[in-house]
Amino acid sequence: MSFQYQLDNGPQDIVSALHFNPTNENSNLLLASSWDSTLNLYDTSVEGGRLLTRVDGVAPLLDCCWDRSGRSAFIGGLENKVRQIDLETGNCTILTEHVQAVKSLAYHKPSGLIASGSWDRTVQLTDTRDKRKFRVFQQPHKVFTMDMTENLLVVGMASRSIYVYDIRNMAEPFQRRESNLKHTTRVIKCIPTGEGFASASIEGRIAVDFFDPSAQVQARKYAFKCHRDNQGDVDTVYPVNALAFHPLYGTFASGGNDSLVCFWDYKARKRMRQYPRYQGPIQCLEIDSKGTSLAIAYGGETEVGYNENTSTPNGIIIRPLVPGEGKSKS
Repeated sequence: MSFQYQLDNGPQDIVSALHFNPTNENSNLLLASSWDSTLNLYDTSVEGGRLLTRVDGVAPLLDCCWDRSGRSAFIGGLENKVRQIDLETGNCTILTEHVQAVKSLAYHKPSGLIASGSWDRTVQLTDTRDKRKFRVFQQPHKVFTMDMTENLLVVGMASRSIYVYDIRNMAEPFQRRESNLKHTTRVIKCIPTGEGFASASIEGRIAVDFFDPSAQVQARKYAFKCHRDNQGDVDTVYPVNALAFHPLYGTFASGGNDSLVCFWDYKARKRMRQYPRYQGPIQCLEIDSKGTSLAIAYGGETEVGYNENTSTPNGIIIRPLVPGEGKSKS
């Protein structure tokens, strides 16, 4: 297999989310949702990939995720609905509906609940086994990003607001936080150990934060500059759109509008490596459960719209990770 390869039959528009199958036996299966309204399922075990399923939605998709079995998927987007799709039969079920776009999804494996965060300033929890059982939780701002670790749901919103919920008791946030970053949060990803989360923003910075409120632990949180280009006296700042933690090593990759992907050791507070520049801004990153493959989606900028992105190619790269790649040397 080559050094890295691009998937054939990629989406026609910007990829909004990438997720490898959560089961070890099918960890090579990759979901990709797109602004072209499609959900795509690929077998990445062969060079060039193999498109197994393509589901046409009715509006641009902003996120997707798997269920615990790895046999069905959830999608949400500008249709304002959350749908569950059986990837073997193609059957589609509407689980819940928001007033505005569904921006982010997170699945809670122990309970079978799907959390959906929306621009309508709500988070909904829906029981995937009985869609009549759902609850709505008002948020102070539009939801931009969410991630889950064990029983904690981290919600990143407009106005630099971050709420942490215990999904077993959603009446009040477990913690209310203001982002350590100065501008709009683009993405939040939880540390695999469950001790905290990393967040990234439009200002070319990443923050590392921890759940434990003790002064000793909070003293470890920090933020750093990245995805910037300094030419002479001009410092060009690029949004950081994507983060992905390595499931074995605990390091993480970041991707930005500078078309670069970097690996970071957040404990040693240093960059480990930077890959060669890709053909367009990095929109999504995902590492499989075995830590053997890095999926990279590149494409145009979501801020300027489809017509302005026609000259920028879109694609999904699969980069096999050799043993030790992404492992800290410290």
